[in-house]
Amino acid sequence: MAEHGARPARRGWQWLLLIPILAPLPVGLYDRLEPRLWGIPFFYWYQVGCAFLATAVTVLVYQLSRRGRR
Repeated sequence: MAEHGARPARRGWQWLLLIPILAPLPVGLYDRLEPRLWGIPFFYWYQVGCAFLATAVTVLVYQLSRRGRR
């Protein structure tokens, strides 16, 4: 058991979690219909892409953090 008040060693991987937070913020970047992907407007597939990006980055940070604890 760790000492009371002892903090685990931190890595910079948690900063990667800012990517999925910041990606959907500039609405002017994706507030358009073209280009379409299989008939789906850009606005919608950009949002779906952000969801996949958030999932991938979260899994990556989890795996890197978990590896550091072993």
